Amino acid sequence: MSRRRQRILFVAFLLAAVILIALDRSPVSRSWRPESDDVGKYHDKNFRVAKVVDGDTIDIDVPDGKYEHTRIRLWGIDTPEKNAFFGDRATSFTTELALGKEVTVYVDQDNHTRGKYGRLLAYVQLPDGRFLNEVLVSEGIAYADLRFGHSFYNKYRQLEASARSQQKGLWAQVSRQQLPDWLQRKRPKLLLK
Repeated sequence: MSRRRQRILFVAFLLAAVILIALDRSPVSRSWRPESDDVGKYHDKNFRVAKVVDGDTIDIDVPDGKYEHTRIRLWGIDTPEKNAFFGDRATSFTTELALGKEVTVYVDQDNHTRGKYGRLLAYVQLPDGRFLNEVLVSEGIAYADLRFGHSFYNKYRQLEASARSQQKGLWAQVSRQQLPDWLQRKRPKLLLK
C-alpha cells in the first residue's frame, strides 16, 4: 500500500472517530437513546403527584433536567384528549385517583424509558396497591395502546376487551368516529355493526 493511500485511510479513520465521539456527546443522540439513569432515579421509588395534565399524563414532584417536575406518560395506555369525547372524564378520573398522592413509579426496564416528547414512560402504583395504568383501562377510561410493545401489552388488551364487553366507561357510548385515529387504523372492525 502506498504512503499516500495510508495517509488517506488514517485521516478517514481519524475523521470517523471524531464524528462518532461528537455524536455520542450530542444532545441529539440522547433524545433517541433510552436514558439509563432513569432506572436508578425513578424505578421502584415513591413520589407525590404534583399535577394531572390529562388522563394519561401526570407530573411528579422531582425535577427533571430544566423542569421543576418530571412528566410521566402512563405506559401502555391512551386516554381521550381533553377536547375529545370522554377526555374531561378521563382527566377527572385520574385526578381523583392520583393528585396529591404518594405513588410508586416503575419503568419498563426492557424498553425505552422516554417517549418522543421526552416524557418518562412508566407504570404508576397507587397507595392502595393498584396500578393507575390498569385501573384506567379496566374501568373503560383508557384504551390499551396498541402502537408500542411493552411488558403488559397482552394484559392491557385483555383488560380493555373486558371493559368493552361490560360497556364500562367510554365503551358505553363511544362511536367509531370518536375513537382515536391510531385505534381506527389498528382495529378497522372495532365498533362496526
